[in-house]
Amino acid sequence: MALDPKLLEILACPDDKGSLLYFEDENSLLNPRLKRLYRIEDDIPLMLIDESEVISDEEAARLVAKAAAEG
Repeated sequence: MALDPKLLEILACPDDKGSLLYFEDENSLLNPRLKRLYRIEDDIPLMLIDESEVISDEEAARLVAKAAAEG
């Protein structure tokens, strides 16, 4: 199930307070500036910095390109 669009409008990275990219098919939100990935479990975004994952440059580039292609 997709996250509510209104929720997506207000969600921000708790670290830099910036916007996030949403990947419904990967159950995740990405902060492309910090390369920090937040998981979504049972339709609930896990927005704790300690529970996020810092991803590689290559993985971040893949996701940013995917977001651009999905437009």
